[in-house]
Amino acid sequence: MTKPRLTQQEHIELGRVLAGIQDEILRRRVRLLNAYPRTGPEAVPAAKLKAAIQALREARDELENAVFREHPATASTGDYFPGEEDRAVIVSPRRS
Repeated sequence: MTKPRLTQQEHIELGRVLAGIQDEILRRRVRLLNAYPRTGPEAVPAAKLKAAIQALREARDELENAVFREHPATASTGDYFPGEEDRAVIVSPRRS
């Protein structure tokens, strides 16, 4: 039995969220690189975030391939690589 695929709208929404998550991880990685040494044990968290960014990019690439296979007439590269204005924004809750 074949599993149901995502609708194109579901692909677009997932693309927006994954792009926003990747942007936020990148911002946090840059913050770490500016605050801690780039070598040694203190550099490990930034290196892990770099790997996470790469993994997200690869997942988005594969999902872009999927949306083009599943919705060839309407798929767009913007589905998984939306412009800045269309990306999800990660908001950190305020501490009281």
